Amino acid sequence: MGRPTKAASSNPVRVGYGAVLRTPGARAFLVPAFVARLPYAMLGLGIVLLIAGTTHSYGLAGTVAAVAAVAQALAGPRIGRLADRYGQAAVLVPVVGVHGVAVAALVGLALGAAPAWALFAAAVAAGASVPQIGAMVRARWVHALREGPPAALATAFAFESVTDEFTFVVGPVLATALGTGVDPAAGLVAEAALTVVGGLLFAARRGSAPPVRRRERTRQAPALAYPGVRLLAGSLLGVGSVFGGLQVSMTAAAQAAGHAGLSGVVYGLFACGSMGAGVGYGMVRWKRSVAHRMLFSFALLAVGCATLWAMPSLTALAVAGLCCGLAIAPTLISAYTLVEQLVPRGAATEAFTWLTGAIGLGLAMGSAAAGRAIDAHGAAAGLLVPLAGSAAGLAALVTGRRLLAPRPRSTRPVATGGGERSASLSDL
Repeated sequence: MGRPTKAASSNPVRVGYGAVLRTPGARAFLVPAFVARLPYAMLGLGIVLLIAGTTHSYGLAGTVAAVAAVAQALAGPRIGRLADRYGQAAVLVPVVGVHGVAVAALVGLALGAAPAWALFAAAVAAGASVPQIGAMVRARWVHALREGPPAALATAFAFESVTDEFTFVVGPVLATALGTGVDPAAGLVAEAALTVVGGLLFAARRGSAPPVRRRERTRQAPALAYPGVRLLAGSLLGVGSVFGGLQVSMTAAAQAAGHAGLSGVVYGLFACGSMGAGVGYGMVRWKRSVAHRMLFSFALLAVGCATLWAMPSLTALAVAGLCCGLAIAPTLISAYTLVEQLVPRGAATEAFTWLTGAIGLGLAMGSAAAGRAIDAHGAAAGLLVPLAGSAAGLAALVTGRRLLAPRPRSTRPVATGGGERSASLSDL
């Protein structure tokens, strides 16, 4: 990336969390958004606990969770694109309804000892209908802060990353407590209930949603048409593999240590490290470019993952996970900030969902790979998956880093009936 540019090296005005949260209408959508986002951190682990508890196979549990994550990764961008085109509320209401029914079907099939193909079918429906609340919230911030300084949006994205990580602190603990202390199905039942209630409440906050952007003669090019978006999505596959590999491996490690109920706590400490780093990230007046910061934090993530498999005890694994988590939030904040600079505002929700979907797809791959490694060689083998994924993501990011330079919004492509043309500011 070289030395930072003059613009990147200047001292921008720092906008604190308080100022961002005082944005008119922000608090009205943040509370229901948190309720609706909490289940995102419960779905994968809830599936693992349910399937492992009913079949006693981490391999099958990880694969079913992976199927749900793949379905979410593939359907998420489509949901985001529909939200950009028709409005968030019009998409959210049917999506959360389908999700509630799909999760109920998965629970019923698992408790009824249904064959694996039936579990996979239900997992596809459950994953594909996960509402893209995080992407929609970020799109609302882009709309609310469109006239403000760039630092305000960066702070808002930092706040969103902290919120994401907080859900990954609370969600796994809640899913584990319900799945191990009440019933194997209880975690998923709670996930579905929170998704439906939170999603409907969030959809009702229409005033803060970005306007629907319809075009009669042109249509917006898909977010994935931009090479920088593809690079960021590809690199975040590695981050997702860290999440998926750790969820399954920490669950197995806690089980092997005789403390199955602590798996959510151990994974929650990993999220705590990320949350703390996210808080600090939003309070710093950065001089380096966003792309440079992402490269640095991604490298730290790869180094941290290299230590996990060698931890001699569950306590040591928890501490190592906490340290490893310190690199997560800075990486994700940088990625979401960069992708917003690479696409028109009318494609923001879709672009954010590609990143979220890439994380979900990486989680699926990591979950499945770790589950099979654990069944064959034990919990320590599963911890090699985060190392491999983070190293591959870092390699992709370093190789294609030149694609992350933001383009002027006035020259970004808009798809037409016969190809692409340069968009004017009025188009965007």
